[in-house]
Amino acid sequence: MTLAILERSRIVATPEWSRWLIPPAALSIHLAIGSAYAWSVFKNAISAPTAMDLSGTVTAIPFQLAIVMLGLSAAVFGTRVEKNGPRWAMTVSLIFFVSGLLLSALGMSLDQFWLVIFGYGFVGGIGLGIGYISPVSTLIKWFPDRPGMATGIAIMGFGGGALIASPLTTQLLSGFGGFTDASIAQTFLVLAVGYAVFMALGVVLIRVPADDWKPAGWNPSASSPLVATHNVSAANAVKTPQFWLLWIVLCFNVTAGIGILERASGIYQDFFPDATSPESLAAAAAGFVAFLSLTNMIGRFVWSSVSDLVGRKNIYRLYLGVGALLYLYIALFTNSNKVLFLVSALLILSFYGAGFATMPAYLKDMFGTYQVGAIHGRLLTAWSVAGVLGPLIVNAIADAGEDGQVGRYLPAFYVMIALLAIGFVANELIKPVNPKYHEPEVDA
Repeated sequence: MTLAILERSRIVATPEWSRWLIPPAALSIHLAIGSAYAWSVFKNAISAPTAMDLSGTVTAIPFQLAIVMLGLSAAVFGTRVEKNGPRWAMTVSLIFFVSGLLLSALGMSLDQFWLVIFGYGFVGGIGLGIGYISPVSTLIKWFPDRPGMATGIAIMGFGGGALIASPLTTQLLSGFGGFTDASIAQTFLVLAVGYAVFMALGVVLIRVPADDWKPAGWNPSASSPLVATHNVSAANAVKTPQFWLLWIVLCFNVTAGIGILERASGIYQDFFPDATSPESLAAAAAGFVAFLSLTNMIGRFVWSSVSDLVGRKNIYRLYLGVGALLYLYIALFTNSNKVLFLVSALLILSFYGAGFATMPAYLKDMFGTYQVGAIHGRLLTAWSVAGVLGPLIVNAIADAGEDGQVGRYLPAFYVMIALLAIGFVANELIKPVNPKYHEPEVDA
């Protein structure tokens, strides 16, 4: 059961409601939960001798658990999100995410790090997963003419959440007295209150379109043959080869992007160690990481919007095919041209972010809008696998080489090229879903 005010039937939009209010509602959720990517600020603070003085490995656990729970909760609760509607899902996301921050504040106050792990990682991670998928199907239903752009806006917010949260968290820690248990607890508390208010705006704004609504002038019959005119349930979607081909596409595209992003600072310093001092080299590497993060965020909106014009299959040919060629360039020419290296790395990261943002629209093309949020939730298990696979490949291979040597990364880059090639082939094999998986012709 759900509270009456949260039921889907209570948020059906009136004819005069503007669909352009829906992207800000989605952004209010994604910008908040995207702050999870700023965990490194808390990690450094908690590791300090003036705080809990824990190792880097231990202080990474809350974030790692949060990402695991993101994938699991998205897969487990995806169907419930579709059934109960976006207001219910966004409210549940708010409750779990904010509760995670409050439990983390309590853990720091009591000097009990297990509470931070449980709060930020487990409880907050559930909020991440439900919040991540909550606006997806709603955006697609409001923007059937531009689904790539619509989901790109929201998922860009998830990528950009850390750009806001990182300096904000740093300022709060400094204002409360630096790296101490008390200041970290106060920072968690203030962020919890602030994000609760911000996410509540999305809960209030969100609406679903009426069953017979469609954008003015939009003609669904003019769509590409790869755009579904029938719906497929989440239970049936996972039985189709299309779902698993898309799973491979997402997993390997994400793996290739993480290959650079996770070890970006070290790669830059090994490729271009000619700075005037260690400090300037570290600053240049930090700038490289910041630019990669910005490109990751912008790519989510730009390339997913382009997919509305050129089609989802063609845009993934770009992500996977050109991505493989860019990796090949870096592997063959390494650090011979700094500008071309930077351009290649930035494009690879833009494809990484865009792969996340375009996938919901690709799922809509394949399976219709009926349970696209639930299908998306199941597909996000590919992210969980890639989140382990990418860093494992790069770190295991690079750590086996000699520090400071460009060559120690090359085997990993060739592995990424192979994975992108497999993803490219998987994308080419995607065809319309067999009619036997379609839902009966009823109002869905």
